[in-house]
Amino acid sequence: MPRRWLTSSGWIAPLTFLFLFVLLAQFFAHAQRGAVTVPRALDQLTAEAETIVHGSVVSTKIEPHPKLRNLNTIVVSLKVHDTYKGTAGKSLQFRQYVWESPALEASQYRKGQELLLFLGPVSEYGLSSPVGLEQGRFKILRSAKAAPTALNGRGNAGLFNSVLARAKAHNLTLSSRTAQIAQRNQAGPLPLSDLEGAIRSFVGAH
Repeated sequence: MPRRWLTSSGWIAPLTFLFLFVLLAQFFAHAQRGAVTVPRALDQLTAEAETIVHGSVVSTKIEPHPKLRNLNTIVVSLKVHDTYKGTAGKSLQFRQYVWESPALEASQYRKGQELLLFLGPVSEYGLSSPVGLEQGRFKILRSAKAAPTALNGRGNAGLFNSVLARAKAHNLTLSSRTAQIAQRNQAGPLPLSDLEGAIRSFVGAH
């Protein structure tokens, strides 16, 4: 006989209990979005990321979570060009909760798109996402006349906020180039080579 749970108004079936659990999971996921998107500078993104990779999107797929079927997720497969933190082979796949509409989320991971991602730890439900969401997802922009640049979902605004002060507090010596960039702390596209150099400095400090 199926087990049942007692409530103040009587008994509810396990299926109803699961439905309520999924609704609560969705509520807390959206409630956590505000905390997830607290402004983070580059050194903080680096410290919080479990894996940092530069790669190209091979495929994306919107599908329900394998266990929590009422939760929409996007599965992203990447061809990895370089790994700055963590371990990744020639390819990497992660499953992210769909915070907004599926179409909007899918547009952030278009096939062939070149990205540099600061991915957080994988949760107990197999979910991961860029640290700070759009803050930890950098699009690589290329042109025939200029070196490649990187731009995150906030236009790199605040990317070097208080970085020099934290580096000094932790006795971290930054390269002269990274220190110059941090001093300027300007929004807008950042040369990919400068972003890579700064990431390697911060990764080496942890």
